[in-house]
Amino acid sequence: MFSLTEVASLNDIQPKYRILKPWWDVFMDYIGVIMLMLAIFSGTMQLSKDQVACLPILEESTNPEAAQNRLECSTSVLGTTPSTTRDLPDSVAHELLNTQPTPLKGEDRWSQPQPRGRKTNLDYQQYVFVNQMCYHDALPWYNKYFPYLALIHTIMLMVSSNFWFKYPKTSSKIEHFVSILGRCFESPWTTKALSETACEDSEEKQRFTGGVVFQKHVSSEDSSQSTPLIETPTVQFPTEKLIAEAPSLTTLDKKDGEQAKALFEKVRKFRVHVEDSDFIYKLYVAQTAIKALKIILILSYTSTFASKISFCHICQPKIESLTGYDQFFCTHNMAFMLRKLLFTFMAMICLYGLVCLYTLYWLFRRPLKEYSFEKVREESSFSDIPDVKNDFAFLLHMVDQYDQLYSKRFGVFLSEVSENKLREISLNHEWTFEKLRQHVTSNAQDEQELQLFMLSGLPNAVFDLTDLEVLKLELIPEVRISAKVSQMTNLRELHLYHCPAKVEQTAFTFLRDHLRCLHIKFTDVAEIPAWIYLLRSLKELNLIGNLNSEHNKMIGLESLRDLRHLRMLYLKSNLNKIPTNLAELSPHLTKLVIHNDGTKLLVLNSLKKITSLVDLELQNCDLERIPHAIFSLANLQELDLKNNNIRTIEEIISFQHLRRLMCLKLWYNKITAIPPSIGLVKSLESLVICHNKLETLPPALFHLPKLRHIDLSHNCISSIPVEVGYLHNLQHFAITGNKVEVLPNQLFKCSKLKVLCVGHNSITSIPEAIGQLVQLSHLELKGNCLDCLPFQLGQCRLLRKNLLFVEDHLFDTLPLEVKESISSE
Repeated sequence: MFSLTEVASLNDIQPKYRILKPWWDVFMDYIGVIMLMLAIFSGTMQLSKDQVACLPILEESTNPEAAQNRLECSTSVLGTTPSTTRDLPDSVAHELLNTQPTPLKGEDRWSQPQPRGRKTNLDYQQYVFVNQMCYHDALPWYNKYFPYLALIHTIMLMVSSNFWFKYPKTSSKIEHFVSILGRCFESPWTTKALSETACEDSEEKQRFTGGVVFQKHVSSEDSSQSTPLIETPTVQFPTEKLIAEAPSLTTLDKKDGEQAKALFEKVRKFRVHVEDSDFIYKLYVAQTAIKALKIILILSYTSTFASKISFCHICQPKIESLTGYDQFFCTHNMAFMLRKLLFTFMAMICLYGLVCLYTLYWLFRRPLKEYSFEKVREESSFSDIPDVKNDFAFLLHMVDQYDQLYSKRFGVFLSEVSENKLREISLNHEWTFEKLRQHVTSNAQDEQELQLFMLSGLPNAVFDLTDLEVLKLELIPEVRISAKVSQMTNLRELHLYHCPAKVEQTAFTFLRDHLRCLHIKFTDVAEIPAWIYLLRSLKELNLIGNLNSEHNKMIGLESLRDLRHLRMLYLKSNLNKIPTNLAELSPHLTKLVIHNDGTKLLVLNSLKKITSLVDLELQNCDLERIPHAIFSLANLQELDLKNNNIRTIEEIISFQHLRRLMCLKLWYNKITAIPPSIGLVKSLESLVICHNKLETLPPALFHLPKLRHIDLSHNCISSIPVEVGYLHNLQHFAITGNKVEVLPNQLFKCSKLKVLCVGHNSITSIPEAIGQLVQLSHLELKGNCLDCLPFQLGQCRLLRKNLLFVEDHLFDTLPLEVKESISSE
């Protein structure tokens, strides 16, 4: 027989799993222990005391009085009285009452003969033998095996109750969940976050999030007349009230912070691993249903065999040749005890079954594969705690049956807001004022600049850098600009590259009055902070990202109307057309730059309305001709059509109407010829037409009186017209990477020439007239077929070796005094 200690190990679930055992599982475990004790107790008693006592039943009955005496004797042996015969079976009682011993001869015919010979105790051995034979033959099987059946049923129910803790596919997930849950419950960050959000609860109602803080109402008429680049959300623009100042977070131990960050990552991975399956839920339902079926089965056959437990039995062992009798009347001494134990066992089984039925009712009365943290969201400021589903939800429902506080504290680690707060604390520990000061550099404009890349947030110490002028933030997922930014009185330029930023009310007031330049790079248009449309002092705005109106309709560029001081708008995107409302962005817009990443810009009629434009760049827009809309921009001074697909520029004659046009850039196109009509653009001062397919130059080009800068590099030009000498104001002439063989002497009559680039051509000699270029300071000759350099280079007093690009062996051909003059500082 099993000991209690050995069997109890089947129900020895680790104490940490108790949080996943609701009251009904615990109750069923206790019922199982009671049934186990009943089985062991009955089995122990059966092994030690279970037996039958049998007496023979005589076939002849001649003396009723003697039979009655025999019955009294037998009943006294059995421990009963004659009155109890009424409880015996009728056949047994009848035979007992009508039996008598075989009469003997002599005077004492009713007395027993005296034994003779040697005493062997064979009669005792006969009774022992008969008792054992009748125990196995006459006693019903259920009386003998009830303890074993009770033990087996109890073990099976215990195994079924804890099977989901042991099955490999579920035990690993459950163990992982319990481990994470315990750490989340005990983490100092949990207590800290909940206590802080409780303090912030009253202030949270007044807080606005930066992503939807602003909005403008757009009338149906405006929306029908214009195609917005991106539309505004349906929330109103608050002009005075933005994000309330967030209370400062207290410090957290660095070790605790690292542990909390690890917990956030574990919870995230566990959710991904568990939430896509409902196997744990199905297994728990299956094991509960199996237990209920087992209970029905046990009750069905147990109730049938309960009536078989009887104190009296008739035995016919067929051993008449050994004993002389063929029937025996037997008593089972354990019958009364077994009956009581059986009914107790059945009562426990019934109670167990009722609990199983309640469990099934709980499993199906509501969807356990969905779990909502609504109460937690209401009680704290973590309104972003997501609802979970499938096995993740079921495990949390089970935990709630133990203690709802576990789920509440666990929800803290599902909140991105909570994680961001933890990152902020850790970030401030790492990025101190001294460390940030070491990262401050001076840029090309000699401005104090700080660039932060891929941090978890914006360190508070940044706002202590009061002399900072340019702040660049890139790939920072949570940027909160606090009121301390008002200390940065020199801040003028802000870069937000993939950084959704939120500002507090006081911080916004400061930025609105002081910020001059803003650069924003984004993937999705929702990343654009809506508060930028209220920066009334902003002069330059750069938007880099997908602004195609067919895909993003959340924020409208018409919101820029409020940027009354905006001068420059830079759009690097993939537009199909220039929005019709672009002309209404700002009445003072003077520079518009559109980099279209190769997407063909089809509609440009809206440009006609932007009459204030002075500088226009349409780069990489797949243009094939110069857009006619440009010719209406009377104030245009600079036009850049870089990297398009322009092949002909016959429309250049229309530039004569742009009387203020000074700079024309047509570089990186496929232009094959410059029409003579370019001579009509009298105001032109700079012409950049490099990286094209030009073969000849029209003489009319050199009759532009104001032309100072010409870049004809990387074409197929073979000769320079002698009319180049008419450009008396020419200061920069570049024709690098062509097929020029001779430099005309007229070129050196341009006495104001400062930069001359003729490298990588086929020039064989440099005329001595180069000495007339007394203002020449930059000369490029490398990559030609020169044998020597003229000593007249020494007359170019401003030319120095660092800006003289020529092969070393050619430089050595110069006289010593010329080399010393050029090499001097």
